[in-house]
Formats: sequence, C-alpha cells, structure tokens
Amino acid sequence: MHKLFKGIACAAMSGAVVCGMLGIAACGKKDNDNGHDEWTTYSVYAPDGAPALALAGLIADPTPVSPYKFETTIVKADVIRTCVTGEDPAADFCVLPVNLAATLLGTGESYQMLGTVTNGNMYFLTTGDNPALTTENLSTLVGKSVGVVQLNNVPGLTLQAVLGDAGLSYTVMGNDNTVDPAKVNLRAFADATTVAADAGCDYYLCPEPAVSAKIKGSASSPKPFKLAGDLQQLHGGGYPQAVIVAKNSVIGTDAVKAMTDSLKAGEEYLKTAKAEDILAALQQAYANGLAPSFNAQNLTSGVIANCSVHFTASKDCKDDVNAFLQELISVNSSFTKTVSDSFFYMG
Repeated sequence: MHKLFKGIACAAMSGAVVCGMLGIAACGKKDNDNGHDEWTTYSVYAPDGAPALALAGLIADPTPVSPYKFETTIVKADVIRTCVTGEDPAADFCVLPVNLAATLLGTGESYQMLGTVTNGNMYFLTTGDNPALTTENLSTLVGKSVGVVQLNNVPGLTLQAVLGDAGLSYTVMGNDNTVDPAKVNLRAFADATTVAADAGCDYYLCPEPAVSAKIKGSASSPKPFKLAGDLQQLHGGGYPQAVIVAKNSVIGTDAVKAMTDSLKAGEEYLKTAKAEDILAALQQAYANGLAPSFNAQNLTSGVIANCSVHFTASKDCKDDVNAFLQELISVNSSFTKTVSDSFFYMG
C-alpha cells in the first residue's frame, strides 16, 4: 500500500492523511503482517543524493530490530522541508541538511536531532597544470576563478569560511566575469550539469557523483578534468552536512535505538554491498517521478566513499554542529540559525 502513494509529495498532505491513507507506519501505527504478532512501523524521509545513501542499509533491511519496521521515502531535495513542517508532519524520522534542520527545527519543540549522517561530498576539479588544493597551497587560488555549485548554500558558504580562516580575501564575480587579481574569485553555478572544462574557470567545486562522472566522461577529451582537492579536508576532515531528526513523539521509545543501530550498520553495508544491490535498495524508496542522482553509470565504491556517510550521535557531535552553524552564519547571517540545547537528543 505504501508504494502506491510515494508519488504524493509530503507538501500535498498532512501527516494525518499520510497515516490514514497508508494504513501503516507513518506515525507509529501497529500492524501484524510478516507472520509477527505485532509490528510498530515508522515513516522515514530523506532527500535524494548523498543523504539517501545513509539509509540504503535500512531500506535493504527495514526490520533491523524487532518489533520495529521503517517505511522510507526518498524525495526531491526541495521537498524535504515539507516532511517535517505543518500541523501534523509526515516524517517520524527525517534526514535533512543541517542548516535546514537548524532553521526549521532548532527549538527542539517538534523534533530532536539524533546525529549527523553525512559529512560532506564536495570536491574540486581542474584541468591542465593547476595543482591540487591543500591547506598548504590554498593561496594559489588568489587571482584565480573558482566555479562553485551551490555557492549560496552549504558548499559555497563552507568554502568561503575556509578561505576566511586561511586569511584569503574573496569576491563573487559579476556578470562580466572580471577577475580580481588580489582575491579568490568565486563564480556561481546553478548545478553540476553546467560545469564543463570550457566554462571559463580555473577550478570547480562540485558534489559527488558528478565529480567522478566528469572525470570519467572527459578522460579522452583535449582538456580532461582531474581531481584537484577535497573541501572536507580543507575544512579539517569534514563538516556536518546532513543530520537525522526524530519526532518528539518517537523520542523516548526503543525505536530511536533501532534507528541509530541501523544507521551504524548501514556504514558497513555500504562498504560491502555491491553497487547494484545498493541501487536496488534505493529504488524501492524513490518517490514516483523522481529522477535519482545515483544510477548504474555513476555509483561506484569510490563515489560511495566520497559521500562521507558516517553516523555520529548528537552527544558526540553537538559542539561540532554548533560551531559549523556559527561558521555559516558568520558568512551569511540570514542563512541559518543557532539552535537550542533541546534540539539535541543526548540519549
């Protein structure tokens, strides 16, 4: 029954309607299928892309701890906010970008953060003789142009924070693409599809899986792309990119432990499962009409590793999340918000 309604965006219905129409999981409804006396099923939502990988193991084995079962739906990134908002939000558990979680849920009144699930998937591309970027040679970007996918979102703001910490001045290029020789020149790219070797920049900051696809796709061209650095390493080893939250009505139940145990097990699943099995698992959860980021041509073990899937409980990452939010706010004060202590689940 659940799969019949995956094409309906969270925004089109309240959580109550989801529960009523599906007759299962959403909102912790109990059933008695699969030969068990009683299951309690919970709704789980995630945006397409790297955050969805964190749930691949859960989707492949949705009953990791009896008597809990999880029904997962992967939606477009711009829809995920609707799954945790409204009078009766649809999601019992939800993966979403840390900045969005802080902005929408940071008071802790409706959801609490269980932990981080991904830690950055942004890498630099370049052509020719340009060197790979490290913390030691980052100043080589002065006078150069850097095309940035999502310049005004977490990736771009994180890069700006890194440049600021390194004492490097930067500017956002205007429509005439004039380069300031005394600054790092940032140019906004709407998405990775517009990044090309002849797009006019010295470096490009892109997400996986686009990075690996562009390196592979340009290998035989006159100006092949090559990997030229890792934003996560420039930031000190990663940053809290996506988090998982649980509805307060779920907090305090054993389902929280069942979920976090599954997320931990999911890391090992991604390391050992075949790419086709991971894709098959994800396919079960995609909302109808969604064109997924991952497919047989771009999902490799390297891409999976570069998506930095790792669960860290709130009690172990609270300080890092608070510090990262402050970094983002220091670059753009209206981008996100600080959060209250009650936002973090410390169990």
